[in-house]
Amino acid sequence: MVTYLVLALSALIVNSDEGRAQTADAPATAGATSVVPNFWDPRSLMERPAQTPDRIQFLATDDFPPFSFRDRSERLTGFHVDLARALCEELQSSCSLRVKAFEALPEALEADEGDAVIAGLAKTEELARRFRFTDVYLRLPGRFVVRSEDRGRFDGVQFAGTEVSVERGSRHAAFLKARMPDVRLKEYDSVSAARDALRRGEVAAHFGDGLTLSFWLGGALSEECCAFVPGPWLDDRFFGDGLRIAVRTDDAVLLEALNYGLRRLQEKGIYAELYRRYFPTGFF
Repeated sequence: MVTYLVLALSALIVNSDEGRAQTADAPATAGATSVVPNFWDPRSLMERPAQTPDRIQFLATDDFPPFSFRDRSERLTGFHVDLARALCEELQSSCSLRVKAFEALPEALEADEGDAVIAGLAKTEELARRFRFTDVYLRLPGRFVVRSEDRGRFDGVQFAGTEVSVERGSRHAAFLKARMPDVRLKEYDSVSAARDALRRGEVAAHFGDGLTLSFWLGGALSEECCAFVPGPWLDDRFFGDGLRIAVRTDDAVLLEALNYGLRRLQEKGIYAELYRRYFPTGFF
């Protein structure tokens, strides 16, 4: 079964005991300047590969906003679309992008219908046997949100005894049960119901997917009620190990080139520009 990795550093430093990710800058809140994550070790050096591909055909979907989707004029756009274009420009490779249904992407890559999948494929054990994956270029943390007037009460670490809303049966609920057993969980049948409970003041905090929460905080449904508190939380077991580009196992040249390109986009500030463009309320 093929799955999206959607709810699957300055360097991110993960506390392996608690699962909390930290950044060197202040955490993002609704209306604040985005903190741009950096997943590449600033101390490492990477030379331009001796060989780069003349042409790269990416495979993606067109129904995965804000990563790849059709705008009002039916033009394909999104974070993945612009990231692919920027990689080709950095590598001086000609570039194209072919749209496929998500479930068809692995087979399309194996059938040489494209060179690389940029669509949020999860690096499962099965897919890791079939493909090779680039370095991580984005992770999807869990985040706590509280009512805006309560932000000063929370440091982002201590939630013992706090009533927190979550979606019933979600990986975020499972994470809190495993990592923070002293939290008073209040489970709801849907994400929207769990968020509405916080908006109405029925709970003190809500824990959920940082990416989608960033859009909720900046949208009309939140009624400007709430804000992030410090600390994106990362745990591979619950939230996956990040977004990567998949290539065929025998395409070592392309893999090396893409890893180099991703690193260079971060160093040049192009990655930060794309992140802020598509995630205006940052989720790190």
